[in-house]
Parts: sequence; C-alpha cells; structure tokens
Amino acid sequence: MGGTVLLLKNLLFTFLVPGTVAVYVPLWIVGDRAAAGGVLQILALAVLALGFAIYAWCVWDFARFGRGTPAPIDAPKRLVVRGLYRRSRNPMYVGVLSVILGWSLWFGAPVLAGYAAGVFSLFQAFVVLYEEPHLEGEFGDSYREYCAAVRRWF
Repeated sequence: MGGTVLLLKNLLFTFLVPGTVAVYVPLWIVGDRAAAGGVLQILALAVLALGFAIYAWCVWDFARFGRGTPAPIDAPKRLVVRGLYRRSRNPMYVGVLSVILGWSLWFGAPVLAGYAAGVFSLFQAFVVLYEEPHLEGEFGDSYREYCAAVRRWF
C-alpha cells in the first residue's frame, strides 16, 4: 500500500473516530463555556499536548511498522511492539483519554472527567471483548508473549 494512501486512511480515521471522541464531543459538552485560565490552563495545555503527541506517535508506529491504521477494519499487518507499545499495550487509548482530561482541565469542567471515565469503560470493554481475542488469533504466541511482558494500561 502506498505511503500516501496509508497516510490519508490514518488521517480520515483520526478525524472521524478519536477526533469525535476526544475533541468534538467534549467541546459540544462544554458548549460556550470559557477557559479556566491561570495555572490550570497551563497544566491543561501540557496534558492536551501530551495526549495529542501520544496518539500521533502511536499512529506513526501503526503506519510505519505495522503497515496499517487504528481502524479495526484496516488494522496493522504486523504486531506493533515498539515505541510506547513497549510500556503499555494500549497507549493510543491513553492518548485519547489524556486529551479528554486536558479539556476537562482547560474548561474547569468535571463533567468531562466523568465523560473520560465513561470512555475508559468503553475502551476497556472493547479491548477485553474484541481486541485481545482478535490479536491473539491473528498473532498467536507472539501476542501472548507480548501480553505477558507488557501491561494492558500502565
């Protein structure tokens, strides 16, 4: 698959799925609420930047080394166990959750922390019920060894 096509597929998925979950929905929830300001805003910027960076790094690794996208229908062809995936089996989800929590700090909106908890619950269910069995079926012993060596979240 050409690099340009893979890039476009990753961008499309990013804007549609994580973009909706981590940007569009949180901004819709807070509406026209003003930013919190002060030190909280500086902390929020750091958390937002960290979340976006984590997500971008993971997508890069999926595309470059796994030759796929985060979309389950176009998943990486190779098991990605490098970069942040050496420390967590699900760093991409951690990045998305960090962005949501960054918005919670930015707007001083505890409701977004609750939203993040709900999103985490959905991520956990998806990982346990779909991703892990699928990856074990796809990659067999390699994936089982990876699971034994690397934690699901942190």
